[in-house]
Amino acid sequence: MAFLGAFFEGIKMNEYKTIKETAEQWGISVRRIQKMCEDQRIPGVIKFGRDWAIPNDAEKPADARVKSGKYKNWRKTGTIR
Repeated sequence: MAFLGAFFEGIKMNEYKTIKETAEQWGISVRRIQKMCEDQRIPGVIKFGRDWAIPNDAEKPADARVKSGKYKNWRKTGTIR
């Protein structure tokens, strides 16, 4: 237990929230939040073990998925428009 105290020294856990709390607040799935944390898209996240701690003041990142339709049906045509 002394190790955990040293590990979290200087970190106030009441300034962070869980992935579940963040997912409810942002209106997206828990898995999407996990993926954003893994990809370092949310600044200030901390991973300890298998869990993530997200700062209370973190803002939802912009959606980086392709929405232009550029890749629509690319498997059928063999080309990207």
